[in-house]
Amino acid sequence: MNDMILSASSPPSKPMTKMNSTLSDRPRILIVEDDRDIAGMLAELVTENGCEAHAAASAPEMDRLLRRHDFDLIVLDAMLPGEDGFSICRRLRAADTTPILMLTALREDIDRIVGLELGADDYVTKPFNSRELMARIKGLLRRASYRSSAFERVAPMMFAGWRIDATARQLCDPEGVEVSMTTAEFDILLAFCRNPGRVMTREQLLALTHAGLAGPVERSIDVHVSRVRQKIEPNLREPTLIRTVRLGGYVFTPKVEIVP
Repeated sequence: MNDMILSASSPPSKPMTKMNSTLSDRPRILIVEDDRDIAGMLAELVTENGCEAHAAASAPEMDRLLRRHDFDLIVLDAMLPGEDGFSICRRLRAADTTPILMLTALREDIDRIVGLELGADDYVTKPFNSRELMARIKGLLRRASYRSSAFERVAPMMFAGWRIDATARQLCDPEGVEVSMTTAEFDILLAFCRNPGRVMTREQLLALTHAGLAGPVERSIDVHVSRVRQKIEPNLREPTLIRTVRLGGYVFTPKVEIVP
């Protein structure tokens, strides 16, 4: 089966049942972009790099494709007709942890930060360099749960009653309820758990969570840490689990134990 751009208007060759990404273990990527030229270029780019590409030009088309397939990553344009990318990102993140890479023509830091705060894992501004974009995509895919590395296949850990499982990419609160996290949020918390009591600089966290790539601005680390705090801190006004170190970065204070 050859890779192709699929839109929601394409006639399905089989009943609309959701399928897993089993096509030669190639990552399945959903491109949500209303500009046909850009969508076609993106589909060609990811296909040439060993991925399976599907495309949607609007939120309704995206929703129909999501009902048919599981995706390993979503490339999401911020400026879409109808429901925009920011609203879509918020909606997707509320129900799913699939990595989201946002494309935006907005160059103000605040606009890009908003996307990260809504749950995007990374962003690229237009016009973009295709090599950089593909590097970002590969970096997100490397960290995604569909291809957990042997390094991540370690025993679960406990801290302050919380349980984090690197293999299952799962975080559970002290009551045993699973807490949804983005790929970046989970990786940051995992980095903290592997380095308790150690001051972690933003550069170190960026390297650990973006596989050494030139990732987002350092400020994005602050955004992701803030989102992690929102999920695990008992009192956001006075964080005790993740403390800010002036001119240093962050330190994870609780004792971390390996679950036998």
